[in-house]
Amino acid sequence: MNRPNALGEYLRARRELTDPAVAGLPVVGVRRTPGLRREEVATLAGISADYYLRLEQGRDRNPSPQVLQALARVLRPDEIATEHLLSLTAARPRAPRRPRRETVPTGILQLLDAINLPAFVESRRFDVLAANRPATAVSPNIRPGVNRLRAIFLDPAERDLYPDWEQAVRGLVAGFRASVGSDVDDPRTVQLVGELSLASDTFRRLWARHDVSALAGGTIRLRHPRLGPLELRREKLPLNDSGGQILAIYHAEPGSASALALDALASSEPAQAPRTSAADA
Repeated sequence: MNRPNALGEYLRARRELTDPAVAGLPVVGVRRTPGLRREEVATLAGISADYYLRLEQGRDRNPSPQVLQALARVLRPDEIATEHLLSLTAARPRAPRRPRRETVPTGILQLLDAINLPAFVESRRFDVLAANRPATAVSPNIRPGVNRLRAIFLDPAERDLYPDWEQAVRGLVAGFRASVGSDVDDPRTVQLVGELSLASDTFRRLWARHDVSALAGGTIRLRHPRLGPLELRREKLPLNDSGGQILAIYHAEPGSASALALDALASSEPAQAPRTSAADA
C-alpha cells in the first residue's frame, strides 16, 4: 500500500472494458479474455508488448506524455478520463501528512442559511461539511459528518430514495475517482474504499472499472417518502482555495410539481442556521 500501482490498474481495467471492434480490430471466433489483449493495445499504441506489460505491472511508472496519449487513443477515454490518465504518473511517494481541520468559509455558511433551496458543502472525499435544513429534509444523510458515498451504498433508506439507484451510484463512484484524482493512497481514502469494497459487491465492481466523470451538475430523480417523486437539477460549484470543497445546490424547473414540493419543504422547515462539522482534510 506504500506505492499503489494506479497507472497499471487503470490501464488493465480500461483495456478489459474496451470493445475490440470499437478499437478497429476484426473479431473472429470466440475470444477467451474480455476486451483487448495486452499485445493488441501495445500494437495499436505503437509501443512494444514488453514495455506495455511493464506499465501494467508497475515496473515502469514514468511513461512519456506521448505514450500516454497513444494509449488514450486506443482505450478511447473522454476528455475528463484522459486528464485523469495523464495525472496518474504524477503521483509520488509522499511523507505522511498531519490531518488538519477542514472548515467551510463563513460566507458560504451564510449563503446556506440565506437560501431556501436544499444546499450543502462536501469535501473532495464526499464528506458532508455543512448543510441547510432543506437539504437535510430531502435526505437525512445530507448532514455534517456523513459520507455520501458510504450512505448511498450502506444505508437502505438512502438507497430507497433513488429509483435509478444503479445509475446514480455508477455516476457517484466515477465522480469520486475524479475528485480524489491520483491521491488514492491517502489513508482516509484507502480506509473508505476498503470498507465499501468489503461491504458492497456493487461498489467493488464499479471501483474496479476505473470510470472517471466530471464533477458537474445534472438531473437527479428521487423518491421522497413525504413529497413523492422529485426531479431536481443538481448544481456543483467548486469553492476556490478550499482544498476541493464543492457547494451543491438542488433546484427544480420553475412551476413544476417538484418546484412546488421544494417550496412546501422549505416553508415547513423552521429557520435555523446551517449545521456544520469540522473534518480532517
